[in-house]
Amino acid sequence: MTDDDRRRELIAALTAADAVRFGEFELSHGGTSDYYVDKYLFETDPDALTLVAEAFADRLADTDAKLAGVALGAVPLVAVTAAELGRPYVIARKQAKEYGTGNRIEGRLDEGEEVVVIEDIATTGQSAVDAVEALREAGATVDRVLVVVDREEGAAELLADHDIELESLLTATELLAERDGE
Repeated sequence: MTDDDRRRELIAALTAADAVRFGEFELSHGGTSDYYVDKYLFETDPDALTLVAEAFADRLADTDAKLAGVALGAVPLVAVTAAELGRPYVIARKQAKEYGTGNRIEGRLDEGEEVVVIEDIATTGQSAVDAVEALREAGATVDRVLVVVDREEGAAELLADHDIELESLLTATELLAERDGE
């Protein structure tokens, strides 16, 4: 399957799951947008989730790195992708738990282990940077983040400032071109 075929298939799956919406939306960073990608709609749709996991697995064929998902939104993505690849994964919390083990990183992570972060949507990139920093503090080597959709609002630049490569399955430009019939 070509990259263009894969993109079209992913856009169709997100659209079928009603995960791409148009209107006026407030985003988590406080800004507004005329479109919204509802991660919970595509992550809870088995067809869309399977396509995303397969696409991530294809992108990860060049490495045997452990996977990490950013809590909460990327947990279904990392779980299904890890199962597709037959690999373990960890979960990076936004902050350490105040109960139980008090961990910020859940799952087994060894010092010096190579990790690729999986994230749902990249807007500013701050949540991905925070996850990478937590993983690095825990001893991991991280230089790559994979996202389903890059909204192209500065995430790639912020991640690059932290020596992290951002790879996306889809960009906002590609999603909006589909809407605009391009």
